[in-house]
Amino acid sequence: MTLIGAMASAAIACHAIPLSLHRIAPLCGVHAHACLSPIAPLMRYRMAYASTPQASTPLRFHRAQYGLLRASLCAALLLLLAGPGAAADREDATIRTALASGLRPTVVPADTGLPHWSLQERMTQHHVPGVAIAVLRDGKLVHSAGYGTREAGTQAAVNADTLFSVGSVSKVVTAATSLRLVADGTLALDRDIATYLRSWKVPATPSVPAPQLTLRMLMSHTAGLGVHGFADYLPGEPLPTLLQTLDGIAPAKNKPVRLIHTPGERGDYSGGGVMVEQLVLEDVTGQPLDTLARRQVFEPLHMQRSRFTDPPTNTDNIAKAHDGDGKPTALPRGWQSFPEQGASGLWTSANDLAAFVAALTASYRGQGNFLPHPIATDMMTEVSPSWHGLGPRLDGTGQTRIFHHGGSNDSYRAWIEGYLETGDGFVILTNGENGAALATEIRNALSDAIGRGVNPAVRTVALDLREPRYADYAGVFEQDESVPMAQRRALADIFDIPALEVKVAGGEVRVGVAGTKRDGRVLPVSPNRFVSPDIDGLEIEFHRDAFGKVEALSVVFGEGRGYYVRRKRDI
Repeated sequence: MTLIGAMASAAIACHAIPLSLHRIAPLCGVHAHACLSPIAPLMRYRMAYASTPQASTPLRFHRAQYGLLRASLCAALLLLLAGPGAAADREDATIRTALASGLRPTVVPADTGLPHWSLQERMTQHHVPGVAIAVLRDGKLVHSAGYGTREAGTQAAVNADTLFSVGSVSKVVTAATSLRLVADGTLALDRDIATYLRSWKVPATPSVPAPQLTLRMLMSHTAGLGVHGFADYLPGEPLPTLLQTLDGIAPAKNKPVRLIHTPGERGDYSGGGVMVEQLVLEDVTGQPLDTLARRQVFEPLHMQRSRFTDPPTNTDNIAKAHDGDGKPTALPRGWQSFPEQGASGLWTSANDLAAFVAALTASYRGQGNFLPHPIATDMMTEVSPSWHGLGPRLDGTGQTRIFHHGGSNDSYRAWIEGYLETGDGFVILTNGENGAALATEIRNALSDAIGRGVNPAVRTVALDLREPRYADYAGVFEQDESVPMAQRRALADIFDIPALEVKVAGGEVRVGVAGTKRDGRVLPVSPNRFVSPDIDGLEIEFHRDAFGKVEALSVVFGEGRGYYVRRKRDI
């Protein structure tokens, strides 16, 4: 079993939240039905760390060893057959080469070479019929194209204007809508939202008798509200209103949106909180979100294909939904509904989202007027203790400083990323349930092609873990809850596991949830640091002290760090 699978039940138990990746994040950006996958709960935030287990990696590497020339020629032919799908699309030679032979996993085992997968090869492997990709360099669109088909079994080609559901990427567009109203003085980031709400109030709880929440909290997932994500609705199912969603009243499928933490105490991803943000927008302006976003975002950025409402049944050039086997689903219409608009209801295209990413980076760099520079800076600065800014997630420094967000509805996976200092960036849209794993591999290829040092391959090292020195890594380690939330960052949400059990046997180190039989292998990158092949970016670091004993370990994810101390009775 993978490490993700090992942690899944514990994460559900700890959060009581039904959802996530298939999440990517996963590692999420994200939707509730993804909880049907055993890998879901730890992956609900970010697709860049939502790689699927690499059990078949040795076979893939072996296939790649037939020679780069043959692989490149075959890949080029396959890409030619797959797309791009429209004359209006544009191609960049470097990006074209990356997609022809540059897809790769994030973690590369020590005894294997770097694969050179083609986009078409991986689309077939993951059963994803269609993909749309857009790439920015220095704020300019240099590549936008579609690959494969809008519906399996047809010749309807995807192009860069094809309409896709983008799940939780919606949250960033909703945030931008709010920030435009902050810029014109209609809203304030740090004002109690109770002064804005007319049709509903955040209910008090015994621990928070007089809740005071702000837009800054809602956009950064620090408001303390629950309901991580929402279930999709099949054609013909009744759709809830916004108020029914907030109160968890049928036909809404979610629990009521209520406080589960003290506001500001911790970062806890909440689609429910974004629905409260949507209500603030609608109560203050008297306009539905789609109308407001059209005026504040879509029209200024010429995002002509974008909408927060269900596309009409006769909509042309729309990507249909597909299940994990690549078969059409949500029939007869061919796509689900997402009534929680602000959190997960956006329909858009690769070209439109590229314009959006470009506008955000330009505003941050002081080169555009979509958002005033001070507000763009606020948007792109983490709100402690979260790893979110005002909408997007943030990582890196200098030229590796990026904002990003994933999206994960049942049959669609999406990813946006912008390089804040250089204006580079990209958009990845897919129309298959397994699109998160594919998007991770595409992201790796695009990161390598852009060449800024973001998201490099992690190469493991060859160690003989049968040596006695590794035996004392084994044991049960309990979470040190005194570590500040600001240091734990995303781990306080995606990896909030009270106790871990480490096993060392058969030349492997395995980590799982203490008290269960579920665990997963971690791979060494140094004698005391190990990476998960399942959660991109997750590391386990063992601490050998000055007395030669291993009494603690750290779980590291990006800039977040959790600390675990050996259980006393194991010492």
